Amino acid sequence: MQAKTGPAQNPAGATTLKKRDWPHYLLLTLTLVAATATLVSPPGAASNLYALLLLLAVASSIAALARQLPLQSVLFAAFITALIGGAAHGLSARTGLPFGPLSFGESSGLPLFNTVPPNVLLLWVIAIFNSRGVARLVLRPWRRVKTYGFLLMGLTAALALAFDFALEPFAHLKHLWLWEPTKIPVTWFGASPLSFLGWTFVSLMILAIIMPYLIRKQPGNPSAPDFAPLALWLGAIVLFSVNAAQANLWLPVIVNIVIAGVATFFSWRGAKW
Repeated sequence: MQAKTGPAQNPAGATTLKKRDWPHYLLLTLTLVAATATLVSPPGAASNLYALLLLLAVASSIAALARQLPLQSVLFAAFITALIGGAAHGLSARTGLPFGPLSFGESSGLPLFNTVPPNVLLLWVIAIFNSRGVARLVLRPWRRVKTYGFLLMGLTAALALAFDFALEPFAHLKHLWLWEPTKIPVTWFGASPLSFLGWTFVSLMILAIIMPYLIRKQPGNPSAPDFAPLALWLGAIVLFSVNAAQANLWLPVIVNIVIAGVATFFSWRGAKW
């Protein structure tokens, strides 16, 4: 008799869950619609749609986490992510560290405090939050091991790095930022290996601070796998790939297909546990 009154089968609990879920699904749908609109709209209108798309993607990323965690904790984690990521990009624009010397294009938007455009801050939230969601899917078979937290941080940073690798050709095409030449001869659409090392370091720094706020405090059964972060993460990769294909940049398209395929395979595999 007690099993029938558990939280999973409580009608009131089910109603509460639905009320908490619908904003997330609405925002996710609007994000996918906006992403589609950017691909079919003329270039002049696309720039405004990209700004809307970023806002929707951030809101959807926050709403996805708020289904399982207190909203204030999620908002604080988003603020810290944007603050550190934006500060790192601003510092790099002034000193060349940690990513290498760069300057921001007009399409990134008006810079905050004459330093870093707001679009860059939003991109950091999208990259970190959804990379963490994908990492949780992949690591579901190991969620009870003692080193799970470190594994989650490491894999999240790796997925954020893959996100940046797919982002760089898109940023190059849209003039979000421009890389200045360095002594390092090998680059990926202007970004040197220093950029990717810096991205990994900053990602780990962000995660070390925000992870305690993204831990579910209430005891209970493990939550069902959440594919929303994977949808947003893959949606961004697809958007980057389509823009690269339209510019006949086929190498990034191939690389992005491999990145998306590997992430999807291991996410689906982990979600079955």
